Amino acid sequence: MSRNVVELAAQLVAIQSETPQSNRPVSDFLKGVLEEAGFEVEELSYIDPNGEEKVNLVGKKGGGSGGLGLFSHSDTVPGNVGWEPFAPEVKDGKLYGRGSCDMKGPLAATIVAASRFPTEQLTKPLFIAVTSDEENGHTGSHFIVAESKTLTSDWPEFCVVCEPSELIPVYAHKGGARISVTARGIAAHTSTDKGESANFKIAPFLAEMAELAQLFKTDKRFQNDEFSPPTNGFNLVLNDGGVPLNVTADKTVATLGLRAMPNAATEEAIQMVVERAKAHNLETEVSGTGFSHFYVSPDSPLVQAACRATGVERAVTVPYGTEAVTYQAHMQSVVLGPGNIAQAHTVGEFIDIAQLEEAVEVYGRLIDELCGN
Repeated sequence: MSRNVVELAAQLVAIQSETPQSNRPVSDFLKGVLEEAGFEVEELSYIDPNGEEKVNLVGKKGGGSGGLGLFSHSDTVPGNVGWEPFAPEVKDGKLYGRGSCDMKGPLAATIVAASRFPTEQLTKPLFIAVTSDEENGHTGSHFIVAESKTLTSDWPEFCVVCEPSELIPVYAHKGGARISVTARGIAAHTSTDKGESANFKIAPFLAEMAELAQLFKTDKRFQNDEFSPPTNGFNLVLNDGGVPLNVTADKTVATLGLRAMPNAATEEAIQMVVERAKAHNLETEVSGTGFSHFYVSPDSPLVQAACRATGVERAVTVPYGTEAVTYQAHMQSVVLGPGNIAQAHTVGEFIDIAQLEEAVEVYGRLIDELCGN
């Protein structure tokens, strides 16, 4: 099979697969393309909380153990108004359309690269996985690592998560945690003086969070200079239900977020927030800890192979998150894909065609080194 990467990426963009909707149409198309490229394809589906079917694909080509997996996702964020997001357009050396960068373009590059390798040329297996709901808690990636017989029977040794990184290997990225702190009051019209404002109850805690924000930005314990910025992105948003000024708020929720990094005392930072909330008799709930940071040694065999394939001297870190956090417990992983993450989720999203075409060559070099020799 010989496919043009721009044409394949455009075909994928044209098949609408926004995260809230079922990705069945694009998955059916992808399954046929993968089978045409010589993959045996395992289909794994589930019904999401809104009753929509979500489909995940795990393809394998070649025998033996170990090998390389190229992992992507098929869902996109919503198309937004102000453009035609699902009408792909090639213009000025760029492919425009929702998902062209994040990440149907990178996915197309993996398939085109893999199609160049006949099964008999592979001494180790080659995998391509395509997940659902990446934009909604990485749900599909968690599902396949638990349910895929293709993966769990014999994990690939190496995994490339093909998120856009401008074809620069990424050996680490930040994760995240969320802490919800709730104060409860009594709603009443302020003319009666019988209310109790949840906003006033939570105010002393908020003052302490302002102090913590400064601590996290100045104390090196909570930073990691491998990242830019080196700080944990501590942030706070408030919700009292939008009560009017003449009513006391009966419930106020402060949601605090941290971007977790390795060797940056993230657990200690979370505990400091929780302890201060409990000292003020406020309700607390910690979530999102599953979005842990991703880290592999920049000197690991896979990262070094990625550097050779791209011609980059050294891998980098990034502040955004990927499904690599799910896969790193099972396979040595790296993040590597065409496109600039700054284009993801934007009106007028695009991917540079020259870089998309170069990605085919980069993935081909990785396949040849890790599966073909």
